[in-house]
Amino acid sequence: MHGPREETAFPESSGAGLTHYAPDREHPAMIALLQRVLRANVDVDGQTVGAIGPGLLVLACVQPGDTPARIAKMAERLVAYRVFADAAGKMNLGLKDHGGGLLLVSQFTLGADTASGLRPSFSTSAPPDEARVGFDALVAACRARLAVVETGRFGANMQVALVNDGPVTFWLET
Repeated sequence: MHGPREETAFPESSGAGLTHYAPDREHPAMIALLQRVLRANVDVDGQTVGAIGPGLLVLACVQPGDTPARIAKMAERLVAYRVFADAAGKMNLGLKDHGGGLLLVSQFTLGADTASGLRPSFSTSAPPDEARVGFDALVAACRARLAVVETGRFGANMQVALVNDGPVTFWLET
């Protein structure tokens, strides 16, 4: 489990009672940007390397120190997060209940420090070898839970295309 996040209040001028959470730089959370899609695909050098029909496109960022427990927790959240409508039209079904594919794409830029300046800093990102091991573990954990799991190509220049359904997009951390 990662460390606690520091809670701070916004200044009075921006609204009473609003709070935000300062990032925990010592124990950054694994990040997944989840998007419900009608279809999505990833191309590398003009060739499709991963594609799904209806389901979820997930841009995943492995952080330094991500543990097997954190990775397993993220995998479970990805397949069970309730973003699909039930018979009553409420978002009560996860991917494993609703059906569909999961397209996982490694994206280290989600972990950038953008707190100041005009250029993102990647000094706190997981080194490529560590990130690859963590991403591969996430893929394996998802494949153990779902029938259809596709991926991009780790470290490649990828072109990601999608038709967002909703749009429904969530930022998950573990």
